[in-house]
Amino acid sequence: MDLNLIFYLLLFIVAFLYASVGHGGASGYLALMALFSFTPEVMKPTALVLNLFVSLTAFIQYYRGGHFQWKVFLPLAIASIPMSFLGGMITVDAAIYKKVLGVLLLVPIVRFLFFRNIPVKELRVSRPVPSLAIGGSIGFLSGLIGIGGGILLSPVLLLMRWTDQKQTAAISALFIFVNSGAGLLGQMTKGIPFHLNMAAYVAVAFAGGLGGAWLGSKRFNQELLRILLAIVLMLAAWKLLFT
Repeated sequence: MDLNLIFYLLLFIVAFLYASVGHGGASGYLALMALFSFTPEVMKPTALVLNLFVSLTAFIQYYRGGHFQWKVFLPLAIASIPMSFLGGMITVDAAIYKKVLGVLLLVPIVRFLFFRNIPVKELRVSRPVPSLAIGGSIGFLSGLIGIGGGILLSPVLLLMRWTDQKQTAAISALFIFVNSGAGLLGQMTKGIPFHLNMAAYVAVAFAGGLGGAWLGSKRFNQELLRILLAIVLMLAAWKLLFT
């Protein structure tokens, strides 16, 4: 099978699965691009652009379902947006970037394989100070590496018991959108290259995200896709960390 076709197929699956749980999919896009030997200079802006389209699609679907919580989202976003912009302005050495990304990819691997459903029995009220600290730290890392931060934020929200599964997906989706935009603007201050096939990547990711967000906001079992995505992420993490 043609390598380009394989890339597009995996891109569709990544966008579909991530959107189904309210994520933009940047960690998955970065993993794919690492496997296909994209340079870090191209990987970061490409992942963030794809994030913008997929996360917005996911947010709209979950918002329509009545799952969004402004009180939880606002303190996180207030801190994360400027920090993501700042992180986007920083250029990381290519070797260091690959190692940091390889470590970050372990988070979604663990989440998809071992913590698919974190039970939340009784919700707590979110607190402003912890929210600002969490939002700021994840935002900075998001802009620095080129992720939206949802894959890091969602387990925190669930473990803190601030939101349930659907609320977490809705908040993570908009969190990813605003961080991706801020990080991309930060990168633009230094000039960024885009891949020649960017329009095609956006179209494929948008199609996958649209289907995943719609089914994810309903009732949908994605076990096979989770396992497939975890395998892709593991291969990418291995390549980034050990080759």
